[in-house]
Amino acid sequence: MGQLTGRDPSLLRRINSTVVLRALRSEVGRAPLTLSDLAGATGLSRPTVEGVVEGLLDAGLVAEAGEEPGEVRRGRPARRFRFRAEAGHALGVEIGVHRVGTVLSDLTGRRAGTVVRGIGESDGADERLKQTHEAVAELLRRTGVPHTSLRAVGVGTPGIVEADGTVRLGTALPGWTGLPLGERLRSFFRCPVLVDNDANAAVLAESWQGAATGSEDVVMVLAGLSPGAGSMIGGRLHRGHGGAAGEIGALHLLGREATPEHLLSTNGEPLHPLDEAAVAEVFARARGGDERAARAMERFVHRLVHDVAALVLALDPELVVVGGWAAGLDDVLEPLRRELARCCLRPPRVALSQLGGAAVATGALRLALDQVESDLFSVGDED
Repeated sequence: MGQLTGRDPSLLRRINSTVVLRALRSEVGRAPLTLSDLAGATGLSRPTVEGVVEGLLDAGLVAEAGEEPGEVRRGRPARRFRFRAEAGHALGVEIGVHRVGTVLSDLTGRRAGTVVRGIGESDGADERLKQTHEAVAELLRRTGVPHTSLRAVGVGTPGIVEADGTVRLGTALPGWTGLPLGERLRSFFRCPVLVDNDANAAVLAESWQGAATGSEDVVMVLAGLSPGAGSMIGGRLHRGHGGAAGEIGALHLLGREATPEHLLSTNGEPLHPLDEAAVAEVFARARGGDERAARAMERFVHRLVHDVAALVLALDPELVVVGGWAAGLDDVLEPLRRELARCCLRPPRVALSQLGGAAVATGALRLALDQVESDLFSVGDED
């Protein structure tokens, strides 16, 4: 690769284009900008801005807007321009144990629609992917968005996920371990597909639009079949060396053999199915005075609290967000606060997820939007 210099015209064009496009995107929802406005906002000359805008018009990323309502015309009206948020779309997908969730947005993250489908926990990989494709097709059909408009897809799913989207270990879903999920999905979508662990997606979502907005050091705990956690450290997602950071569900391997199904049992038999409705019923019975349910809830909360405390001691976050089973999780907060106060020199704040069941799909959408923004606004080498 040749050395890039300040005199490289292609580099300068890319830099100028990025600067102008960023300025237009930052004004989405406000009045369209004139060439003079853009020159003032970017520090570029007006002729340079005009040339860049023409290129962005040709690329379909910018549109010329009409006159503003009530504008008084004095001579020839100034041309005004806006970022075309509708020039493409980002898609977030959750592929979980009991459901497939999808959410679609334009290039600014504004939601266009969602579709959620239930799925059997025993369904294999092919059936799960078929349901995913059908849910996406339904969403695109409902919103009137063509398949070709997708610029990036983010996916959140249980398991340890490698950088290329291969699930290295996924015990929660049948046939998931070793599945080249990213490769399978890329052949379907024909655009960049980013696959990550569901808890990682959830902490991105809470940092973007939920309980962790404005916090840079966050642990997000998903209480589920195998509890997992996603972590933001210094405002950056921490995946670990092999993508396995936050797998607190594996702590039972240290000598604690009781699984969530047994912890939540009220009759000596494993709780089945282990889903939100079943857990919510146990919690509701406990609050209603059922002694067996109360003991089951206490066992579950005690295990979760100790698992979270171990992670907090290692990472020292400012905030712990608890999500996963949306119903009944308020019973976890006070025991967790007490345990963290007991064992931590500086206990973090503890809050419930604000996004609930939408957290994973929302975080997957954030992954897709990050890819879109990288494609639009980074100054990379041309092919």
